[in-house]
Amino acid sequence: MLTMVLIYIKRNDQNKFIYETCLNTKIDDLAQSLATIYNGCLKVDRICGELEELAKYGTLYPPEILGLTEEQVKELKREDYWGERCIPSGGYDLVKDPIGRRNGKQPKKDMQDLLNKTIKEAKDLISPKILVPQGIRLTMKVVQQAIDLLRGAVMIVYPMKLPPHDVIRMELENIEDLSGTQASLEVIDPASAQLWFCGKEMYRDGKTLRDYVGKIENCKVTIKLSKRGEGPPAREPIMSEEQRKQLMAHAFRKQEELKKLEMDEDDSYLNSEWADNNNLKRTFHGLNNIYWKPGKK
Repeated sequence: MLTMVLIYIKRNDQNKFIYETCLNTKIDDLAQSLATIYNGCLKVDRICGELEELAKYGTLYPPEILGLTEEQVKELKREDYWGERCIPSGGYDLVKDPIGRRNGKQPKKDMQDLLNKTIKEAKDLISPKILVPQGIRLTMKVVQQAIDLLRGAVMIVYPMKLPPHDVIRMELENIEDLSGTQASLEVIDPASAQLWFCGKEMYRDGKTLRDYVGKIENCKVTIKLSKRGEGPPAREPIMSEEQRKQLMAHAFRKQEELKKLEMDEDDSYLNSEWADNNNLKRTFHGLNNIYWKPGKK
């Protein structure tokens, strides 16, 4: 019987997903699997971001038109050939793209709703804010399911397919070129991905997960994912953000109570027995509980 381990994957101190594996898994295989899932989530986020723009402003201009003004396009006699062919189902409305990346042929309202609904469904499938608190495991199969959802929505709205230069089509066909982009800095090469446990690197030299986390059955561990050369990640904080807020709130309440005591001018408590400095002395001399009774002389 294999002993399963729940791994909470973090990247830059942020929870990304939960992965389930066994203690006999080799660190090399684990690192490749985790990096592949992480990169898949990044791909879903990139496609969703571009689909939001597609729903607003239509397909992407070809490279020879990108960056040119309308006057320059007319002067150079450039044409958006693919924009004329790749028309959304049901027609479109002209809405100018403020940054000039897309041709402004906005899909109709029902097609926009379809795209936006699918975007939300795909994001929810991989969202750490949904999966991690509920303890739901993430696999590459689920990531692929999110990508397939997005692909299906694009095929419904654009049955003639998107232009070959549109980044959404390139992402869906796995021929995207991220060189020189911010997205390329986020992607982790599975062949060189590093894993860190308790502040120490988990070396990909044939060791298994058991060699680092021990033999405890059905345990939960936190592992951080990083690129080669980034160095060790920051250690886990002593307390969580919620615990820190509770501690600060408690300290604030105590401070307010002390302020109220200092402002209180009622000193009647000084007449109490516990506030009498001579109480201990009288106790030793047997002078407590002495009452005078008036009588005859």
